[in-house]
Parts: sequence; C-alpha cells; structure tokens
Amino acid sequence: MFTDKSSASHQKTSTGRLKLLSGLAAFVCLSFLVSQPIGQPLDYHQFADQRPALDIANAANVLSNLPFILVGMLGLVWMRRKPELVSAVRAGYVTFFAGLILTGVGSGYYHLAPDNQTLIWDRLAMTVCFAGLVALIIAERIDPRTGGVALPCLLITGVATVVYWGWVDDLRPYLLFQFGAMLLLPVMILRTRGPGTRWLWFALLCYLVAKVTEMTDAHVYDLTDQLISGHSLKHVAASMSGLMIGLKLRYS
Repeated sequence: MFTDKSSASHQKTSTGRLKLLSGLAAFVCLSFLVSQPIGQPLDYHQFADQRPALDIANAANVLSNLPFILVGMLGLVWMRRKPELVSAVRAGYVTFFAGLILTGVGSGYYHLAPDNQTLIWDRLAMTVCFAGLVALIIAERIDPRTGGVALPCLLITGVATVVYWGWVDDLRPYLLFQFGAMLLLPVMILRTRGPGTRWLWFALLCYLVAKVTEMTDAHVYDLTDQLISGHSLKHVAASMSGLMIGLKLRYS
C-alpha cells in the first residue's frame, strides 16, 4: 500500500513537471510567432581585439577557445569513472562534453576569419552543448525516459535553427533555442530535486558573466589597456560554465 502511494505520488509529480516543460515550450513557440524576423548584424564580426600572434589571425579570440576543448576532454575522462549513471543521463553528459570540444574547434575556426559562413560552425557546436545540457537535466531531475527522448529532439531542433538562420537570415529560432534553454534551466533547478544543484547555479552564473563580457567586448578591451577583450573573456567564462557541469559530475 505504501509503495503504491509513493509510486502514484512520484507519477503525479513527474506529470506536473512535464506539464511545466510543455507550457514553457509553448511560450517559446508563441514568442517566435508574434516576433519580427531578426537578421544577423554585419558589425557583429567586428571584434575589438584583432591582433595577430604566432601567425594566427585574431589570436586572442582564437586561442581563448582552447579551454572549451580541455574542459570537454576532462569531462569525458570523468565520465569513465561514473559507470553507475543511467543511460539517458550518460548520453546527456557525453553530448554536452562533446559539444564543448566542438565549440572550441568551431569557434576557433570562426574567429580565424569571422563572417556569417564560418559562424555557422560555431553555432552548430553550441546547439549541441545546449541540447546535451537540457536533456541531461531532464533525465536527471524529471524522468530518464523523457530525457532520453528529448536529447535527439533537441539536437535536431538546434541544428534546424542554425540551418534556418543560414538559409533565410532570421535569428529568431536560434535565439529562442539558446535563451529558451538557459531560461528553462533555472526553472527546472528551482522546481525539481537532483544532485549537484550548487554546481548548476555556478554554471549559470559563469554563463551570465560570459554574456556580459560578450556585450562589453570593446569596453573591457579599453579598460584593460588592450590586454584582453571582453569576447576573449567570454570564451573563458563560458568554458568555466562547462567546467562547473564537469565538477557536478565529478563530485555529485
């Protein structure tokens, strides 16, 4: 009798959480329908620090992507020490860490010659990260089966948003996918229970720092007397966000 009540309570809780996710997804879709198309500003590619070094164009913005690769590789190594993880959670972690490695490569490639064509590879890699992280949290804190189904759906959706942008120059789907994912995470953290909550908050904090430094690229460059730009710091802060997810895996 006790087991039946416990099972029913768990099922009711999971259903409520799934309704929450469905409502948020509907809100994101509605936002897309009522908004106007957003094109890619051409001045986006004009970064403050364009200095070459070691025969590398835009060296600081290129080389500051190395932490993504290092953190991704470290995360995959830590994965080998967690054989007890359920398959859906493991798939989320693997996708996320692989996405970090791809982001380091894609962003580095983009910054060698910044334009809309090379930016595609940067954004494709980032959608892999977002898809892996959201699916991981769903599998870990809501329902493993739902997380397992969500992962391929999120990957396909993420790639489709980048393809759509590259095809018609409309950033709305990509922006909704990225910021929708990052808005969804704190809601899930607050409304659900699971391991490593503090590391998730640290990850979101680092991501926020990354967005702030990205938006203040030239200001940071001037404030540091042209030592480092905001965009280079963005890469470091974003990779530290990935490291927080790795530490969550390692110590949870």
